[in-house]
Amino acid sequence: MSDAIISTAIDRIKQEVAENDVVLFMKGTPNFPQCGFSGQVAKILGFLEVPYKGVNVLEDGEIREGVKQYANWPTIPQLYVKGEFVGGCDIIREMFESGELIDQFKSAGVPVKDPRKA
Repeated sequence: MSDAIISTAIDRIKQEVAENDVVLFMKGTPNFPQCGFSGQVAKILGFLEVPYKGVNVLEDGEIREGVKQYANWPTIPQLYVKGEFVGGCDIIREMFESGELIDQFKSAGVPVKDPRKA
């Protein structure tokens, strides 16, 4: 892919990340993930009742390649909170299990269900 195409894709990625508090670049959609790793992150976000925008990278090859360069992270899914790259599936799962993910959402001012207080 040409540098110009990637540059345009990165501009679109920047816009998504700027306009949405929580963005998940994933394979598939939140309701129909098309990869197990994307499905795990979507399930965690759903369990925590976090409002987020899912971006299906399978519908747009430019976004799929651009997001890898944008975060300098080679894999998908990728989670962004308030413009900041948080991580991929393994990192999100570890943060969820430790409670760190809930704390990150809270400190960012993102609504989240805290099952530790149930």
